Amino acid sequence: MAADADAGVDWRHWRLNWDLDNVAWLTIDQRGERANTLGTQVVRELDQAVTLLEQRPPSGLVLMSAKPDSFIAGADIREFDATDDAAALRAQIELVHALFERFEILPCPKVAAIDGACLGGGLELALCCDWRVALDRDATRIGFPEVNLGIYPGFGGSGRSLRTIGGLKAMELMLTGRLLSATQALSVGLVDAVTDWHGSLRWAARNGVLKAHKHRKPNLVGRLSTIGPARNLLARQMRKQTRSKARPEHYPAPYRLIDTFEHHGGSVGAMIRAEAENVPELLTSTTSRNLRRVYRLMERLKAEGKKSDFEGHRVHVIGAGVMGGDIAAWCVARGLEVTLQDREMKLIEPAIARAKKLFQRRLKRPAAVAAAQARLLPDVEGQGVQQADVIIEAIFENRDAKRELFKGLRGRIADHAIVATNTSAIPLADLADALEDPSRLIGLHFFNPVASMPLVEVVHDVDTDAARVADGASFATAIGKYALPVKATPGFLVNRVLVPYMRAAMHLHRNGVSKEALDAAAEHFGMPVGPVELIDTVGLDVGLGVIDTLLGKDAGEDRKLLESMVTEGRLGKKSGEGFYVWRKGEPSKDRQGADGHDLFELARALIEPYLDECQACLDDGVVEDSDLLDAGLIFGTGFAPFRGGPLWYRRQQKRVEDRE
Repeated sequence: MAADADAGVDWRHWRLNWDLDNVAWLTIDQRGERANTLGTQVVRELDQAVTLLEQRPPSGLVLMSAKPDSFIAGADIREFDATDDAAALRAQIELVHALFERFEILPCPKVAAIDGACLGGGLELALCCDWRVALDRDATRIGFPEVNLGIYPGFGGSGRSLRTIGGLKAMELMLTGRLLSATQALSVGLVDAVTDWHGSLRWAARNGVLKAHKHRKPNLVGRLSTIGPARNLLARQMRKQTRSKARPEHYPAPYRLIDTFEHHGGSVGAMIRAEAENVPELLTSTTSRNLRRVYRLMERLKAEGKKSDFEGHRVHVIGAGVMGGDIAAWCVARGLEVTLQDREMKLIEPAIARAKKLFQRRLKRPAAVAAAQARLLPDVEGQGVQQADVIIEAIFENRDAKRELFKGLRGRIADHAIVATNTSAIPLADLADALEDPSRLIGLHFFNPVASMPLVEVVHDVDTDAARVADGASFATAIGKYALPVKATPGFLVNRVLVPYMRAAMHLHRNGVSKEALDAAAEHFGMPVGPVELIDTVGLDVGLGVIDTLLGKDAGEDRKLLESMVTEGRLGKKSGEGFYVWRKGEPSKDRQGADGHDLFELARALIEPYLDECQACLDDGVVEDSDLLDAGLIFGTGFAPFRGGPLWYRRQQKRVEDRE
C-alpha cells in the first residue's frame, strides 16, 4: 500500500483519492483480472479502505471501477470450492456483513457509479450506497444471478433489495436470476439515473454526492408487499410458480429464499442474518457444487469462441425454411445484416413474418424492431453471397442438392468468409469437395427452436482447416450461442445421444407404459421435458430423419412407428398432433397417466441408454474430452444441470456404489 496525504492511497486492488471538495473516490481495479470480483484479498483491502474513511470522513463518496466492462461481477466463485465447512463459510459471510454495514453507515452521501457488470456481491455493495447511476451501454448488466449457482444473495442483498425496490420486484429478480440493462434497472428502481457516455457518469456521480441525492422509496405496492399478510400470499404464489420450473429436491435455493421472505421479509436485518445461516448450507450442497461446475463448463464453451478474432457483420443464409429463416432472424436480432435466399419470394415471406415476431418479442421498442427488419433482406438472386462474411446453407436434406449449391458458390465467395452447412444428417466429406477448397467447409448445426436453444455444434472433419473451425466457434459465440466443436460423425453429439433415449421411450411405450409416465419419470430425474414431449417438439419427421441417418434399416419397430405417424401427417407440435394432441403450444396430458408407475425405475430405464451413448461418443472422439461432452449435453439437451453433466453424474454414482 502506498499513501500520500493529498494523492490518496493505492492498494493492490483498490485506489482511494480525495478531490478538492473532499469527495472521496473509491475505485476498484482488481490486478491481473479482466473482471472485478469480491474475493478474499479484495474484501480485505476494502476493509482497510473503509477504516481509512472512518478515520478521515469525506464530504461524500463515489464507488466506481477502473475497468470499462466490469463494475463488480460478484463474489469470486473460485473460492467457493475451497472449503466444505459451512461454519467457516458462515464466519466469512458474517465478516462481509459487518464490513458492508460499516460502509453503509459512513456519515456522508454515497453514490455508486456503475459501468459494466454489476452482479451479485457487486450489486449488494452498490445497494449500500444512497444513490446509484449507471452507464447505458450493452456491457452494463445488473442483477442477482446467484440462483443459477444454487444459492441466493449472501452479502446483504436479500434484505437491502427488499428495502430498495419492494418485495415483489426484489424477489422476482432473485428467484429468476434475470439480468437487467441500465434502463431496465432504472425502471424497477435498482438505479436512480442513467447516462450515456463515460465522462458524464463521473459528472453525474459527483453531482449526486454534492447534492446529497437519496434513493426514492418503493411505491405503495412495493412497500405493502413486505407486510406480513401480503408476504404469506406472495410466498404461496412464488412457490407455485417456482415449482412449475424447478423441483425443491433438485433446486432448494429458491424455496429457502421464499421461506425466508415469508418469515423475515418485514425486516432488513432479519433477512441479512438469515443469509448467514442459509447460504453456507446451500453453498456446501451437492446441487450448488454441481451448478458451479456447470458455470465452469459454460465458461469453457465461451473460451472456444475466443480462439479466433474473426468478425462477421454480413450473413447470407440459403434456405428460408424453418431452420434457415430462424437462423437468419436470430442473426439479425443480434445486430447483424442478413440476406435470406430461396427459390421464390413466396418461400421467403413466411420467414420474414416469423422474424418480425421474434424482433417484437426480443427488441420490444418499435424503432429497434424497424431497424432489425431493415437489416433482413430477401435475396432470391443470391447477390448477398459475394459481400457475406458468413454463408450458411440450410436447404432440405438432400446430398445432391446441397452439392450443386456449393458448386454454385465457386468463385463468388470472399477468402475470409465462413462457409457452413446446417445439415444434421449428411457427412461433411460428402459435401466439402463441391467447394474449390474442401478444407474450408464447416458445419454450424443449430437446434430448433433457434431463439431458445443455446448450443451450436461446430462440425469438423479430419481434413477441415482448424482455423475455419475456430472462426465458426467465434461467430457462434458472437451471436450469443455456446460453440461446441464436434467431429463429423453421424448424428454429431446431441442427436446421437438423444436417439437411444427416445428409442428407449418408444420401446417402453409400445410395451404398455403411458407416455405421461415416461415424461413424468424423466422430469422427476431432472430433465426439462420428457422424451415423448421432446420427440413431439423436435418433430417426428426430424426424428425419423435422424434415426435413418444413425441406424438405417436397423431401427426396426421404432422407425415403422414414426414413419406411419409422419405419413398420417402427425408431425408433433408443429402439426398439432404427434404422440400428444397440442393446443395453444402445450401438449394435452392425462393427469392420471403417470399413476401406478415406478418413476424411479422408469427414469433409470430411460437414462441408462443415454449415459451409455455419452460414453460411446467420448470413446469415439466425437468431442475432445468429458467436460466438453457434459457441456454439450447440458446446453444441447437440457440434461439436469443440478447433476453436473451426464458423465460427471455417472462417475458420482459409481463412487457412491463403490462406498456402499
